[in-house]
Amino acid sequence: MALLEQEQPEKQRQASSAGGNTEVPDPDQQDVALIREAADLIAEEGHRFGAREVRVSAGKVGVYDDAGVELLSIPMSDIKTARTEPLVGGGRLEVTTGTGVVPVVEFTASVAARFSEMARGIEQLAKGEELAIKLQQEKTRCDKCGRLLPEKDGRCPACVKRGKVFARIMSYLGPYRRQAALVVTASFLIAASSTFLTPYLTKAITDRVLNAKTLPTVAEGMPLLLLLVGGMLAAQTLQALCYAVKGWNVAFLSGNIAKDLRADIYRALERLQLSFYDKKQIGQITSRVTQDTDRVWGFLVDGVPYLLTGTVTLVGGLVYGLILSWKLALAILIPVPIVAVGAALLWKPMSLLFHKVGQKWGRFHTHLNESMTGIRVVKAFAQEEGEWKKFAVRNQELAQAGITVDRKWYRFEAAMIFVTAWGPLINWTYGGYLVLRGEMTFGTLMATQILLWQVYGPLQWFGQVNQWFSRAMAGAERVFEVIDAQPEAYDKTDAVTMPQMAGNVTFENVRFGYDKSNPVLKGINLDVKPGEMIGLVGKSGAGKSTTVNLLCRFYEADAGSLKVDGVDIKDLALQDLRRHIGIVLQEPFLFNGTVAENIAYGNPNATIEEIMTAARAAHAHEFIVAKPDGYDTQVGEKGAKLSGGEKQRVSIARAILHNPRILILDEATSSVDVDTEKKIQGAIGNLVQGRTTFAIAHRLSTLRNADRLVVLDKGQIVEVGTHAELMEKKGEFFKLVETQTQTSQAIAETAAV
Repeated sequence: MALLEQEQPEKQRQASSAGGNTEVPDPDQQDVALIREAADLIAEEGHRFGAREVRVSAGKVGVYDDAGVELLSIPMSDIKTARTEPLVGGGRLEVTTGTGVVPVVEFTASVAARFSEMARGIEQLAKGEELAIKLQQEKTRCDKCGRLLPEKDGRCPACVKRGKVFARIMSYLGPYRRQAALVVTASFLIAASSTFLTPYLTKAITDRVLNAKTLPTVAEGMPLLLLLVGGMLAAQTLQALCYAVKGWNVAFLSGNIAKDLRADIYRALERLQLSFYDKKQIGQITSRVTQDTDRVWGFLVDGVPYLLTGTVTLVGGLVYGLILSWKLALAILIPVPIVAVGAALLWKPMSLLFHKVGQKWGRFHTHLNESMTGIRVVKAFAQEEGEWKKFAVRNQELAQAGITVDRKWYRFEAAMIFVTAWGPLINWTYGGYLVLRGEMTFGTLMATQILLWQVYGPLQWFGQVNQWFSRAMAGAERVFEVIDAQPEAYDKTDAVTMPQMAGNVTFENVRFGYDKSNPVLKGINLDVKPGEMIGLVGKSGAGKSTTVNLLCRFYEADAGSLKVDGVDIKDLALQDLRRHIGIVLQEPFLFNGTVAENIAYGNPNATIEEIMTAARAAHAHEFIVAKPDGYDTQVGEKGAKLSGGEKQRVSIARAILHNPRILILDEATSSVDVDTEKKIQGAIGNLVQGRTTFAIAHRLSTLRNADRLVVLDKGQIVEVGTHAELMEKKGEFFKLVETQTQTSQAIAETAAV
């Protein structure tokens, strides 16, 4: 998909920034800008901030200043390659011509991704290829308010519509309508009894029994007094029962909604693309699953029930107060607008502060997760003190963020308590005046005093609910940001299903780069027949692991196509593709559980006999049965209770039991000794029969049995052939073998000395 500029400069800039629409450039319009980007550094003036615009057309690459004056022009016919060179805090766009490397512009890291894509577009135009790029800008500031975003491409906490977020949280009540109805009913009954019955009975006792002017005798007054007090007892009993019903169901609702929320975010995390995890730290992700969902849970437990009860109580108290004495009720409400305005003004800054606290929690979890995972390395290098200092910094940042938000909140709460304290003063002063004038009875004044707390009590607690709500909304926004992230194409409706797979793999001019202007793979062409074993060989960074990552569709090629049995893997059902692929990673990962559970991970329904057969094929059976618990041996977190070679053999057994049509061995024997490697090579020799296999090995001698060796250098295939053919050719593969042999001899001689 090409991003092409329109004729008007402003529209060109907008289209580039937004992603644009596809247009096919007219070859005759050599000077029409197809890509425009604004660089934000001026290198020739001491590397200061400033604007330089780069315009790429079919005929040239031009650089222009603010006034539109052309500062540099490079004919497209002279350009051989284009790339971005990383610099401290930014980068530089460079093109290679017949005379050498020409620096074009420099820029900060905020626009580096877009210039990487521009470099790819320049190369395509220079080679006469179709322009096929998409300038996706990483947003660092909010489009609406201009604030700096907490994370690139994240959501602005100041502009998120919290009403929609709250409605989305409450939508999780759907499966639990019955319990939600009971909570609403109980809350209504609690509010009704406390708002109407108690003040009414208090007024009746004061005016009809304890009225000083018409005070009855004990015999006359006690029956009525006992009746009214009995009514109060009944009201309190009703309230207690309703509180119990409400609490029972609130606990059920909050627990289940939090469970559903955690389930949704975990499911979303499972389905996200690997590129998401390349940009996020694990601690920040786990913080969203735990810390942020707990905030939502806390609000549902404490905030929502009180919000519901308090709202009904507040409205009921206002209505009944107006019925008793509209003059006094209106006078009592004078401080309410002050409280409401204060809460409204505090809302947004408090939300931003709570969001920052969430970020600090994420960083805290990141360090904690990293230091505990790498505790062996920490101890091995005696870096306990260094890790403690890092922890102390994160801990202090978290504490300071919490202190800042809490202090701001308590200042507001103190002011609110002072303002709401005016209510009783107004009630006694103006209400007493009305009683003295005979416009209101003393019983009405006492009833109003009770109603006063029905109004001001919720108002004071609404401030606390506001705090809960702000925390919950900040957490919910971070949770929903993950849930709404673009997942892998699991549910593609027009995906091609492939229940059975032969294993024919074809790379057609495949190009891919993590940095788009510096591709790891540059035009890979390779046709692998079903059942063929391919050895991928090359120096570190040549693109071996990237090749198999594309085959697993962990990433998608930037250009060209990768086909399995003649079908582009982009069109294949993702589950079908990966179901037919087995992989043994360079760093074996085992889950906390038994040896048998780890071997059967890809085939959970496997019998113990099948598990043992796979273990024997991987030469793992011997060491497993030698352990006290055999196949029930707990491997520990990440397989910590097993040696590196044992973990690798369990990982190979897992791939064998998975019974894939395509097998990927990514440095599969890197963690085993020579004797064990020989055994595993024999097992792999049997395993690869009838399966398409891609093998990466750091010991080149282990690839002798491969049908073909594919030698990669700087992202390109430079040699293809059998081990014997390539050794006879004495090319790049021969040099690699010689270098490795010399290195091994030098190490052996050093060890002997």
